[in-house]
Amino acid sequence: MTFQKKMPFLIAIMALYFSVVSCRNSQVLFQENTNGWERFGDTAWKFSNNKLIGIADDSNGFVMTQKTYGDFILELEFKPDDTINSGVFIRCSNQEINPTDCYEVNIWDLHPNQDFRTGAIVLKAVPLAIVETNNKWNTYKIRTEKNHVQVWINGILTADINDDTLTKGYISLQANGTGEIRFRNVKVTSLN
Repeated sequence: MTFQKKMPFLIAIMALYFSVVSCRNSQVLFQENTNGWERFGDTAWKFSNNKLIGIADDSNGFVMTQKTYGDFILELEFKPDDTINSGVFIRCSNQEINPTDCYEVNIWDLHPNQDFRTGAIVLKAVPLAIVETNNKWNTYKIRTEKNHVQVWINGILTADINDDTLTKGYISLQANGTGEIRFRNVKVTSLN
């Protein structure tokens, strides 16, 4: 068999190898009846059909990993109603959430300041694209490598920054204000 005929076979083997290696580095976060994460604040959190649901009633609360992460790809699905103020907080330097001690990747289409709407990294980057997410399932992909942070919603790049402020920390999901946010298939893949 010539090299040209072997090439598709070699490419398929390499793709399989990299997918197996990637799966070994992946970890599912915020699962029911598992350790590795904690709840904070007044928001009610519950599980239903493998979905983590945050229900805020004029409250603020979050769930947070007990482990810290540096360079990673975080992938998840989220479904916000049209009243909830939510977000994904990454590289949190302590077990509190705020946009100065964490990178806050926002979930709030109707934010009064549209520079901080869904897809923004609050205080760091306004959205590069406007993606409507209310009342439907959406995907977030967040990649952090050294000082580079990138965010995609439904495959659309919404943030791309270089920032040396935070290099490692906790991962957290938020439910704030009034309303409901649903999360599922939250997975982190280490790039180390």
